[in-house]
Amino acid sequence: MSIDALRTRYQAAGQDHLFKFWSQLSEVERASLTGQLESLDIERVNRIYKKAIGSESAASTSDSPAESIEPLPKGASDAVGVIQKDAEWRRIGLEAIARGEVGVLLMAGGQGTRLGSSAPKGCYDIGLPSHKSLFQYQAERITRLQTVAEQEAGKPVGSVVIPWYVMTSGPTRRETETYFSSHSYFGLDPKNVIIFEQGTLPCLTMDGKVLLESPYHVAVAPDGNGGLYAATRSPISPKDPSRTVLSDLAARKVLYVHAYCVDNCLVRVADPVFLGYSIQKQADCAAKVVPKTHPTESVGVVARRGSKFSVVEYSEISKEQAERRDSETGDLTFRAGNIANHFYTTTFLNEVEAFEEELAFHIARKKIPHIDLESGELVKPSKPNGMKLEMFVFDVFPFTERFAVLEVARNEEFSPLKNAPGTGSDDPETSRRDLIAQHKRFLEQAGATVNDEVEIEISPLVSYAGEGLESVKGKTFTKSGYVEHVEELDVLA
Repeated sequence: MSIDALRTRYQAAGQDHLFKFWSQLSEVERASLTGQLESLDIERVNRIYKKAIGSESAASTSDSPAESIEPLPKGASDAVGVIQKDAEWRRIGLEAIARGEVGVLLMAGGQGTRLGSSAPKGCYDIGLPSHKSLFQYQAERITRLQTVAEQEAGKPVGSVVIPWYVMTSGPTRRETETYFSSHSYFGLDPKNVIIFEQGTLPCLTMDGKVLLESPYHVAVAPDGNGGLYAATRSPISPKDPSRTVLSDLAARKVLYVHAYCVDNCLVRVADPVFLGYSIQKQADCAAKVVPKTHPTESVGVVARRGSKFSVVEYSEISKEQAERRDSETGDLTFRAGNIANHFYTTTFLNEVEAFEEELAFHIARKKIPHIDLESGELVKPSKPNGMKLEMFVFDVFPFTERFAVLEVARNEEFSPLKNAPGTGSDDPETSRRDLIAQHKRFLEQAGATVNDEVEIEISPLVSYAGEGLESVKGKTFTKSGYVEHVEELDVLA
């Protein structure tokens, strides 16, 4: 596109201030700005801004009727814990894995800033005896699950593949790629680990004008974990514009996808129980949830907003609603704590584009450094001066035709890493504690005794969810340690 045509386009969009410093730029700087502005869908940015502002305004207008918020209806959810049902769901899930019908989408764009690290959060070591990172733990769970599926389906070694699609952000992509390659993809075949990048959106002033980070570069920010959907349609690499995550899933004939966040050390990657439940329910989208610990816990819940499934923020639920309990079970009625752990059919993922324009982005008002258009100086504001627009991964829930919810035990499946060491909750120490406690339960459920104060870490390559430990029955473990092979447990007894 010629520079005149580009300026005309931005002028029509009311964003031609981005050329303010054009006459002062070098040829290299002009090329940089031109490239960024050509790749930016400025008309879409304007639409997103107007939709976000309109939705926010409508939500805050007292005379607009609020949609009723109701707990999940009977039959829309189920829970693990019934041996026969769990076994049936696991069988269905493992069979789908063995047929090559399952892929995994990992949301791994965040940096470990709160943890005191600038590295991608998946590189973080929570202090286990093995010193394995979150990425390594999840990779090894995939390896083990592939083996379990092969064994139970009677398939040859190495014949079952669970492709792993790792979504990074701009700042974390290169370091993530380097980390995986330098660790030989933790034993996985590199062609089955597909690293791609979520999109960005320009940072805007409060009245929707795009901010400049420098005279020749637009200020941008990641588009939220809900950017997952658009990212699956974007080229995985500029070298091959035709290859996207969606096209790769299609080429592999993947029918079902498990998506989750990197910061949960207990996550069951491609969990066959969750997959089997969702497949049996014929869901096009499903959510795994954990029960709220108490009525006022600051967590969004999966519920109904009007006639649609949605994630309702804790601030939207009244005290009376939060404390309401089921008359039969005594459980909280609004109990389905959202943990960003989802199932999709690939058919549904392909349908998102058709309704994505209807989704309203959320506004985060932030302090955004920018170039002053008059002085050309960099301004570092002391209070919020602009907005970042982001979509949440659960924003698609209201658009599902067949939605399902599976409740799982928090101590078995959810221990997020959010806070700095020493915080006391959702930090590296609680993550480590919860994982070691789970491994103790694995051994005890297999018939062993683990003495107090003994800490045993079991490699995911040994056991995915407690299976494969039959040999420990009747043994008492008196020593702490880390085991990479089941035979090594004998040394600790």
